[in-house]
Amino acid sequence: MQIDTTPLAGLTILTPRRFGDDRGFFSESWNAQVMAEAGLHYDFVQDNHSLSARRGTLRGLHYQSPPHAQAKLVRCGRGALWDVAVDARAGSPTYGQWFGLELSFENGKQLMIPAGFLHGFVTLTDDVEVVYKCTDFYAPDCDGAVAWDSCGIDWPLGGDPVLSAKDAAAPRFAAWDSPFPAGDAA
Repeated sequence: MQIDTTPLAGLTILTPRRFGDDRGFFSESWNAQVMAEAGLHYDFVQDNHSLSARRGTLRGLHYQSPPHAQAKLVRCGRGALWDVAVDARAGSPTYGQWFGLELSFENGKQLMIPAGFLHGFVTLTDDVEVVYKCTDFYAPDCDGAVAWDSCGIDWPLGGDPVLSAKDAAAPRFAAWDSPFPAGDAA
């Protein structure tokens, strides 16, 4: 497993090794022992899987607030997407800064997003499957969103994105009060 840091503390890129032959490949996407040795201590309790049928579908920027804040390990099971995390930890030296990375079936990269970050993605192809693990269960009363276009993110869009009603109505980052203290950094 290749483990790379990003400019945002705690946000990590994981690239599992693929062992392949003429039948396909095998890859270990998570190993708690290997991750603990790298200082990444996460206990996942829920796996999610989404399908976005159309290129240009934008989901985010989403979060789940304390006491049910979630860290997420995100990967692409089919197609390609531009995955983004925004530091939303109040008082963090990188508060409001974002990091984006292409995740695709082909490159096998994963993004380990700690609690205290906003998360979103835009699909770069049709029929994109996103698979992600979470460290806390979904809690509707802690579910929230921030406007996708309010953090200065350079989204790779060729036009207007396909949005949900929730995402279209989300508050702007500048008008939003973060529920995440800076101490939440992994």
